[in-house]
Order: sequence, then C-alpha cells, then structure tokens
Amino acid sequence: MAKKLVTDLEVAGKKVIVRVDFNVPHKGEEITDDNRIVAALPTIKYLLEHDAKVILLSHLGKVDYKKTPEEIDAAKKKNDMVIVARKLQEYLPNNKVTFANATRGEELENAVANMNNGEVVLMQNTRYEKGESKNDEELGKYWASLGDLFVEDAFGSVHRAHASTVGIPSALPNAAGFLVEKELKFLGDAVENPVRPFVGILGGAKVADKLKVINNLLEKCDTLIIGGGMAYTFLKAQGKEVGQSLVDNEQIDYCNQMMAKAKELGKELLLPVDTVVAANFPDPIDGPIETEVVDSDKIPADKQGLDIGPKTAELFANAVKAAKTVVWNGPMGVFENPVLAKGTNEVAKALAETEGTTIIGGGDSAAAIKQLGYADKVSHVSTGGGASLEFLEGNGLPGVDIINEK
Repeated sequence: MAKKLVTDLEVAGKKVIVRVDFNVPHKGEEITDDNRIVAALPTIKYLLEHDAKVILLSHLGKVDYKKTPEEIDAAKKKNDMVIVARKLQEYLPNNKVTFANATRGEELENAVANMNNGEVVLMQNTRYEKGESKNDEELGKYWASLGDLFVEDAFGSVHRAHASTVGIPSALPNAAGFLVEKELKFLGDAVENPVRPFVGILGGAKVADKLKVINNLLEKCDTLIIGGGMAYTFLKAQGKEVGQSLVDNEQIDYCNQMMAKAKELGKELLLPVDTVVAANFPDPIDGPIETEVVDSDKIPADKQGLDIGPKTAELFANAVKAAKTVVWNGPMGVFENPVLAKGTNEVAKALAETEGTTIIGGGDSAAAIKQLGYADKVSHVSTGGGASLEFLEGNGLPGVDIINEK
C-alpha cells in the first residue's frame, strides 16, 4: 500500500515536526554544499504556505560518545546547527526562522510555544542527545510532545532507527514529505518496474559492502557492471593476477557464486578488461601520481589497480548508452584524484547522454557526478547513500516503514 503524504494531513494551525536531512558538508561556519537544504524546501514551503508551524529536526556530523568529554564537546561545537539556520533563513526570506540552541528544555519549549502560523523553528543537532542513535523511547516521546503531526523527509536517515526517525512517528500521526516520496518513486520504479534494458553499475572499494546489492540487482537487471576496487576481487576469483590491488579474500567464493548466478540467469556481468595501475596509492589523495594502463590479466605484482582503463570505460559506456534504466552506486576508481577520475568520468558522461531513466544512488557516486559536472544531466541524484544502498539490497527502511499507510 502507498504511504500517507504530507498533502494527506490537515496542517493549518498545527505544529508539524519535520525530520529533514541538513547533514551538509561545511568548513567552519561556511556550508560548502547546500543541496540537502534545497532538497527539503518543497516540503517546508508547502507547510508554510498552508499555515503550519514548522519544527525542523536534523543531525549534522557525528558525535562519538565513547570519546573523552573534551572530544565530545569539540564535535558538538564543530557541528552546531546555527550555520544551517542562517542559510535556511536566506531561502525563506518571508518567513521567520528561529534557531533553538537546545535539544530539550525551556529554550526549545518556549521557541515552539511562541510560534505563529507560517514560522519555522530549527532545533539544535539531534545528535547532541546521546539517546538519538539508540532510538531512546523517552527522547522520542519528548520530541513528539512538541508537535501535533510528523513528516518524514530525511531520506538520508530513513535507514536508521533513531529517536527522530522512528521514535517520534511512533507517537504522532505522520506522513512522508515530497523528497522521500520522490526518492522512493525513482528507486522503486527503477528496481521493481524498470523499463528495459536495465543496467546496474556498482563500484566502490569492498565487495563485502555490497554483498546483498550484487545478489539483488543480478535478479532485477539485464546487465550488471562491476567497477571500482571491488572489481579486483572478482578478477582474482577468475584466477587473474591482481598485484597489490585491493582484494577482499573472504569474498572470493561469493564472487564465484555471483558469476555462476549471472550465467544461470542469463544476465550479463561486465568486469574491467583493462585497468590503470600505479606503484602506490596517491598521498595526498589528489596529489601527483605516475600511472600506466595494463590489461586486467597483466597487472604487475608490485602495482595496484586504481581506475578502470580506456577499453573498459568504452565497454561500460556502450552498455549504459544502450539502456533504458540505469542505477549507479559507487565510483569506478579513486575519482578524488584527477588522474584516476577518467573511468568514473566516462561512465558519468555516458549516463548524461542516455535517454532513459538514470539514477545516482547517493554517497560517493553523487559526489562524483556533481564534481564532474553531470548532476543536472541525469534523472535523479539520491540524497541518501546509505538509504539507497539498503533499498537496492531489498531491505526495509525503518524511517519509511513506520509511516502510516493511506
């Protein structure tokens, strides 16, 4: 059944708690990428235009409570949400945005009590509360007591059962926001009802990180492309020498099982036929590096693969251009280095030239497609790497599962 949407709620005059994803990259007080704030605006503006009182909750960065009190305080200072409040006010010049520098207590409660319709209160970082990531029941109920309704619009956090994503909607009438609706539609349609040919592209470092995704996508797609560091485990499983390349030796058998499964299902599984190698991993990561291109079965014993080669890039790009649906999760190499970004760039360019539906599954793939300038040329760039990965694995998302059905 379909989930309730924000448009199904009577919000006028109501205090609506919205879990947003304002976990934005920043240097000091400067936000270096505000895409996640922009992505949340449609839901926020809808609520404001319909005379709601909007209470926004989000985390920013991490706070490790196993560290020393001094380190915890430093993490909190680094991830103060006040910088987000300032940016949000710029996007909402006609609406009052109040920053409540607290996660519970009198300051927060007064800020909420003094709201008028069409105003916003942004609460301090949810992870300032130790119980947030543990889905502490008391904390979830306390936050829920601040509002009348709850809207889930933080796709980047719905794979986590936290107090702000699961605890609050457990205690309030709830619905999904426009961003979560959009994410679920693109990913759901692509995986469950794709226009074929359907091509899946998986990259990144380790096979172990994407065991279930490989297995699930093999059953759904027509062609599965494996690049990035994880490809070398597949190559080693084929009996090829991979030199010093990253290999997950515990997953050799699994790779053989997946290659056998692809053959059994009549699916095409594409692996690199050539690779860019170097003697050492770049240090710093974007620093100078000497490379050469070799066939994938001729990687020197003293070198490691760090990007797909030009023949592989062409092979992968041709498969992508022939597709009607493409889902991409994980870069083809160490894209942070311009010398080692060519493979990722060629795949990104192919996606930009594909006429079908092209979906980038968040995380490093989203960072790569933006860095390379193709973000506006694909159908959808997910705001949640971890959540999209869980979705592609075929798993439930706690923050979505808790939302009421229509």
